[in-house]
Amino acid sequence: MTADAILDIVASVCLIAGALLCLAAGIALVRFPDVLSRMHAAAKPQVLGLLLVLFGCALRLRSGVDITTLVLVGLFQLATAPVAAHMVGRTAYPHDDIRRDLLITDELADHIDRIRADRAGEPEETSPVRTS
Repeated sequence: MTADAILDIVASVCLIAGALLCLAAGIALVRFPDVLSRMHAAAKPQVLGLLLVLFGCALRLRSGVDITTLVLVGLFQLATAPVAAHMVGRTAYPHDDIRRDLLITDELADHIDRIRADRAGEPEETSPVRTS
């Protein structure tokens, strides 16, 4: 076997594994019961699946411009997926779209009234400031 044949086999394994992870993430988005579970499914296996697909493409294409583009796509995905998942979780929290019984630590529980007031557009209650 030549080196090209081995690289093609490794690339095909990466492409198939990445596609299966992306498929599993898509199925989990439909099947999981609450927003946090769906957010986890959309972020973790989807990103790993995309990185495997990009790695398989890089092994198959083997040119500098293509690999640079694939690396940039992977970096942007790694930078944006956690931020998007965080924003989805913060948006779903005050609307009771999550199952709080499944949370181990609920760091926002003390701030839920302020968060709901901010969402409703009401001003925060603050102590009056006197100026003389």
